[in-house]
Amino acid sequence: MKQAKLYTIALLSMSLLSLEVMWTRIFSAEFFYTFAFLVLSLAVLGLGMGALLVRLFRLERFKNAPGIIISLTGLLALIGPPLVFKLGLQFSAVFNDWAMVGKLALAILLLSSTYLLGGMALAILFKKNHSQMPRLYMADLLGAGFGVLVAVILMNTLSTPVATFMIALPVLIAALLETRSWLKSIPLLIAAGMVVLAVNAESLLQSDKPERAPVSYTHWDAQSKIKIYDFAEDYKGLNIDNVANSPVYGFDGNWNKPDSLLFQFGIPVEWLIQRFDDCSFLSLGAGDGSDVVHALQFGATDVHAVEVIKHINDMMIDGELADFSGRIYSDPRVTVATDDARTYVRKHPGYFDVIYSLSSNTFAALASGSFAMAESYLFTTEAFQDYWRALSDDGFMMMEHRFYMPRLAAEVIDALEAEGIAEPRHHFAIYNLPQLRRNALLLSKQPLTDEIRNNAIIELTPETYNYIHLLYPAPDSTADNLVNRVVVNGWRAVQDSAVIDVSPATDNRPFVAQMGRWQNLSSKAFERVMPYEFFGFPLSKLLILIILAIVVVIILPLNLLPYAFSKEKLKAAPWLYFFLIGAAFMMVEVVLIQKYTLFIGPSIYSLITILLTLLIASGFGSRAANNYGQWTPFLGIALWIVIDSLVLGHITSALSTWPLVLRLIITAVLIAPLGYFMGMPFPKGAAKIGELIDWGFAVNGAASVIGSTVVLLIAFAWGFPLAMATATILYLAAGLLLTKSMH
Repeated sequence: MKQAKLYTIALLSMSLLSLEVMWTRIFSAEFFYTFAFLVLSLAVLGLGMGALLVRLFRLERFKNAPGIIISLTGLLALIGPPLVFKLGLQFSAVFNDWAMVGKLALAILLLSSTYLLGGMALAILFKKNHSQMPRLYMADLLGAGFGVLVAVILMNTLSTPVATFMIALPVLIAALLETRSWLKSIPLLIAAGMVVLAVNAESLLQSDKPERAPVSYTHWDAQSKIKIYDFAEDYKGLNIDNVANSPVYGFDGNWNKPDSLLFQFGIPVEWLIQRFDDCSFLSLGAGDGSDVVHALQFGATDVHAVEVIKHINDMMIDGELADFSGRIYSDPRVTVATDDARTYVRKHPGYFDVIYSLSSNTFAALASGSFAMAESYLFTTEAFQDYWRALSDDGFMMMEHRFYMPRLAAEVIDALEAEGIAEPRHHFAIYNLPQLRRNALLLSKQPLTDEIRNNAIIELTPETYNYIHLLYPAPDSTADNLVNRVVVNGWRAVQDSAVIDVSPATDNRPFVAQMGRWQNLSSKAFERVMPYEFFGFPLSKLLILIILAIVVVIILPLNLLPYAFSKEKLKAAPWLYFFLIGAAFMMVEVVLIQKYTLFIGPSIYSLITILLTLLIASGFGSRAANNYGQWTPFLGIALWIVIDSLVLGHITSALSTWPLVLRLIITAVLIAPLGYFMGMPFPKGAAKIGELIDWGFAVNGAASVIGSTVVLLIAFAWGFPLAMATATILYLAAGLLLTKSMH
């Protein structure tokens, strides 16, 4: 086998994985993350389908097939996304408009065509060089691993839209390696087109939607799409991923103004701040700095602005918003941190008198590939334990959220009970602000008094009732509200009658936004489907079932067709073997991404470290597969998953306050052994079936999508430990199959 084949496979896999990461970023920002999940989960099915076509039509017979197919892969990678944006997709109408269903199907076909052709090329190369499978699969995994790194670098340096086109370059280089004579002109011409598309990327890759105001600035990197709206001369707006909006106040730097000229805030905490002579104030998700203005205006002497998106802090410190906001981030009283809120709270050596959080989360998926459901570790039971420990002896936390409050109420009770607080319900109150359509949670280190409850935001009076009133503790006339019932009766007693899921989210089940319940499925519910689950429609679960139905009803039966049309038959044991290792690999990958994101923080560093380590380690494991016995990989995987479940979580929790660089290194060290063993089952199975590897690759691809979706259903209901246990069982079952005759 020529060394060039290894480079071809690595380059092709680099682009395919990078495209998944970039398309997730593009479509989750432009069309909302749940529908990005649907489209991309189905699109990557093309990888296995391409391998199936190789088996059915024996495409490896054609001498120039790999080069031509790889060239077309690059072409379709370039034209697919712009064409999808031209379709005019409106996902809210997908369930009641057949025309929109057709457009959605066309979008999936356009995007999956890239993976279809890429899968064909990989299957041909695997089949023709099957005796070298450990090296080939190593090249595949190494290319995919470095693809994550390349994707992030390109998105951060060129912008996400430009990077989405430029990442076709590795594919086109691979095509040059596989083509001969005049055929080399094909990838060269496509490369010229790539440059033209990249120049016009910003206009080609955005949905046609009206803006709230003139947009004066746009920035789109691997972490977020940021826009600045110009509402007025002294008032701007910050928009993140077309979903999260917050105000930016024009400020001249002068704090000595009469009360009539002070900034007004929807949920003011002036009364709380001024209870302390020297108030230490923490803003969780400081964003555009409005929380900082809030704290400084009311006299806080030590203000911590924590924001996970680095570019927002850069804009506030010395960028597009610095002068407009009066350079408040340069105020000596302000400490600016680009960090995850949970991590910052845990590692900060002191205590805070007021912790303030207004809609700190985003609904955009983490840049972790298509299999992400926007989990949030800011709103879990363990998070409230962290916040509680970070409060001073007389401190307060004010957390606002429009929809999560019933779940947050249940979590606060569990958190304070875990902290040994005898009467948790005496330490918090929950407000409704109907005109703002917001709820607010007040958490107090000391038992709350009526005075504090009635003045914490603004004075509660009959005259202010329509602006603000208590949901808990509620007067008898409104005691039947859901939040009050959750607190008084417990969430379990309320769940059966509640429209939404009110069960507490935890670090092992952090899907706080997945609030839908199956009981809310009805014909009327499909008339207008919202892209989130705040009103109880089980959108995420429904989309997962749609994906599973397509795979089970269409894709898996297609993977049985070679039994009817192929002379060489894959026995049942190897067919099931490749299915099991495909599903199990993705189950483990998805859970590792979620679990170690908590340790590192939901930043782009977590994506690079977790996926790069897992895939690179798996690549080295593949190369060494022949050096180990048949049972070694499966026992190694099972043992490390047990260690991960029982021991490693305690290690990461204990080391969560260490500097980021050390946390990244620790993450790599803890993931690498598992990845090493996970790289071995595929080449070991390939050694058993020889030229039938194209069929095994096809089955593996279909199973990967099943694994990545089923694992989410398990995690939604029972959490990550059971999800990892399921993956372990699948790997051990695959180990049993490997000992059977697979020829």
